Amino acid sequence: VKHHCCNANLMRNGADFSVYINTGHEFDGSDSGASPDEAISWGKIRITARPVKVSCDATIAFPLIVSQTFAKDVEQWKKETEGCVCWADELEKQDDA
Repeated sequence: VKHHCCNANLMRNGADFSVYINTGHEFDGSDSGASPDEAISWGKIRITARPVKVSCDATIAFPLIVSQTFAKDVEQWKKETEGCVCWADELEKQDDA
C-alpha cells in the first residue's frame, strides 16, 4: 500500500505529509526499508514536507497515532455535535421513549 500511495502522489507533485510505519531497514536495500528522503528524491513527497519514519510494527504504532490525531478532540467534537443522533446510547434512548 505504501508504494501505491507514494506513486499516486507523483501525480500531484508529492505528498504534503508522510508517516512511514514499518519494520523494514535501509541497510538491506529493500524498497520497504527506504527512507522518506528516497521518496523526496523521486518527487513522491514534497521537498517542503517533514516526513517521519517510525520503525515499529504497525499494529502497535497505528492505533496510537490515530488516537492522538483523529480522537484527540473527541470531547470538543461531542459538544459541537450535541443534539445529533450520533451515538449508539442516544439511539437506545430514542427507542426506549
